[in-house]
Amino acid sequence: MHIEIDRDVCIGAGQCALTAPNVFTQDDDGYSMLLPGRADGGGDPLVRDAARACPVGAITVTDEPA
Repeated sequence: MHIEIDRDVCIGAGQCALTAPNVFTQDDDGYSMLLPGRADGGGDPLVRDAARACPVGAITVTDEPA
């Protein structure tokens, strides 16, 4: 799995961090970012739910490795 966050699209709603807190967090400005070492989702089953929860579609999850 590979996760990408389009920081130009992100509005800092925080739904990803609320849905999958073991993978996503927010920076000091409130924008989404991956926790260190979690670009592959870390096996968290909620990653796809977090991507769907993003109100602006800033998160892309693919099955391909980074």
